[in-house]
Amino acid sequence: MAREAPSPSTPSDPMARWNDALTTLQLLQLDPHGFGGVCLRAPHGPVRERWLQALAGLGLGLIKVPGSVDSERLLGGIDLAHTLQTGQLHLQAGLLQQADQGLVCLPMAERLSPALLAPLVQALEQGQVPPTRHSAAPTPTRFGVVALDESLPDELGVGVALAERLGVWLDLHELSPTDIHAALQDDSGTDGLQIRLSPGALTRAREHLPQVQATDEQMQALCAAALGLGIGSLRVPSLALRVACNHAALNGRSTLDADDLGFAARCVLAPRATQWPAEPSEEEAAAEPAPQEDTTPPPDKPEPPENADQAPENQAEKDNPQDADPPPEQNAEPSAEDLQEMMVAAALASLPPHMLDALMTRQGAASHNTSGRSGQTRAGSQRGRPLPPRPGRPGGQARLHVLATLRAAAPKQRLRQAHSTGRVAIRAEDFHIQRYQQRASSCLILALDASGSAALQRLAEAKGAVELLLQQSYARRDSVCIVAFRGAQAQLLLPMTRSLVRAKRAMTGLPGGGGTPLALALKMAHEQAAQLQRQGVTPILVVLSDGRANVTLQGLGGRAQAQTDAQSWGQQWRASGHRALWIDTSMQPDSQAQQLAATMGASYLPMPQVQSQRMAHAIERVRSPLV
Repeated sequence: MAREAPSPSTPSDPMARWNDALTTLQLLQLDPHGFGGVCLRAPHGPVRERWLQALAGLGLGLIKVPGSVDSERLLGGIDLAHTLQTGQLHLQAGLLQQADQGLVCLPMAERLSPALLAPLVQALEQGQVPPTRHSAAPTPTRFGVVALDESLPDELGVGVALAERLGVWLDLHELSPTDIHAALQDDSGTDGLQIRLSPGALTRAREHLPQVQATDEQMQALCAAALGLGIGSLRVPSLALRVACNHAALNGRSTLDADDLGFAARCVLAPRATQWPAEPSEEEAAAEPAPQEDTTPPPDKPEPPENADQAPENQAEKDNPQDADPPPEQNAEPSAEDLQEMMVAAALASLPPHMLDALMTRQGAASHNTSGRSGQTRAGSQRGRPLPPRPGRPGGQARLHVLATLRAAAPKQRLRQAHSTGRVAIRAEDFHIQRYQQRASSCLILALDASGSAALQRLAEAKGAVELLLQQSYARRDSVCIVAFRGAQAQLLLPMTRSLVRAKRAMTGLPGGGGTPLALALKMAHEQAAQLQRQGVTPILVVLSDGRANVTLQGLGGRAQAQTDAQSWGQQWRASGHRALWIDTSMQPDSQAQQLAATMGASYLPMPQVQSQRMAHAIERVRSPLV
């Protein structure tokens, strides 16, 4: 039986989230490769170790694939150590072949290189290891993946291609050992991690799984709920259906019910949400058929029978309808719309805090091709993150990759040596060089609207947000640049810096009030971004304004020309390809601000009461690239 999760009272109920995590372990035991696997987002700590301990106790084959593994070890190929020792070519089975009918565990999955992710995803999708230069035919293998995402909330996560094929996404960041202590203890006081299914229960569940059926309304509701949450891939509803069927088989049901669909909504759909579900428009609400009133005239009162004593026996029941037997209940099967609303509600109830802001800011960040928080990537040969070696001649700054060179020379030794001399014959064609990937730092250009009566409060909250951002970005060597605009001019209040003291001093003496020269601010931000780009720094713009421009580029009044100038510079920012976030400080979401944000290709976030902590969270999400 699956572990029953209590009904969450808050969006981040620790008990419910931990029970879902333990239920996922039972689903892995039942169907290790049917729904792809699990993407577990959790830092190092006792919570993750308890979950991994329970995973190891399931009795499944668990193969760990470190991030430093090469393609030969992953897919199969030459056993380099044995080949060099014996002088003869020896092949070895790859880790993916050894994981057949089991699980592949990927520690630090967010750091896997694309050269390793590509064959891994291909093998997971096709159920076979692609052929290599040493094997002409593909090798069948079926496995599930447990990807351990150890990235911080503002860092790049697991690759999109792999994460999309993993059915269940779990996030245990907010859980602590104290939170899960109650869930780890059963009625007898023993450790609740003993969740391994008995052989009899596992056999019955596996025999029951092919018999589980879903109705057309349930499948339609899964697709509609995924579409409402902004999930465009058809693979996700298919994985959600598979997870729901496994959950039903685990509980001995042959048809899906609300618990099965709710679990799929929480663990499959909700973590992938990219937008807040849209409310029905007034036209759609008006188009819904209203309940029709019964306009049939009441029947004529029947005349009494000739013999009143021989009245029908049920006349009393007709006169007293309360005493009559109730009519048989009609079939109350929920419709596809009802199921969709239920699953969307279950998904929204499981979203962690600040997820609403994250969903609203993702759309603008998706349209840019920069690397966000970590800046743009560039190849190097001296330092950085190691990349797979490639053939080349060492010299200058290029360093020889010894192992890759020996691996390339090993299969050709019998052709190069007529008699074995105990030495490895290496030619220039075998040389491989080392490669690294470096990431440029990023700079946050904060454009502050210092005009209007609420300028003092906005600047005070913005100051708190800048202090939080500088504290968070100190270890990443990111910086902040502040552009303030008021009256008839925009000024560079603070050049690019990582000094918290300088930021406080610059913002303390900034006056407020006057007009809104928004076009001048966008022009100055664009110039600063171009200068940062030449220095190898990735710029990110955050505009804190209500969007009501009333000062032109020449410093003159005129709302129409001021809006036109702002639109022009917004288009130039969009053409630069850099990310941007527009925080609307008006009391109600303003159409002018939304239009300017759309023109810039920026994320739009209404925030009438500027809150420093919320603002810092929103900016960090814009810094982070999509996964």
